[in-house]
Amino acid sequence: MRALCLITIKPGKTDNIMESLKKKRKILKEILPVTGRADICVLLQGTMDEINNMVIDFKKIKEIVSTETLIEVEVNMGW
Repeated sequence: MRALCLITIKPGKTDNIMESLKKKRKILKEILPVTGRADICVLLQGTMDEINNMVIDFKKIKEIVSTETLIEVEVNMGW
């Protein structure tokens, strides 16, 4: 299962958060600084429990203001 986690952080903390996230490499596949409503986008790949636990770990980082997790779903388009 894959998921995207959109992370909003406190201003000026991008480098610190990126370094903290790089240490949590078990199910993190990519970490991207982005523009828009989120500051960092993380691609996760693992079980639902692993993804859930990783997002809970993100919330323990005091510079993270909020997260939004987008879980990949399988859709039959009928093609």
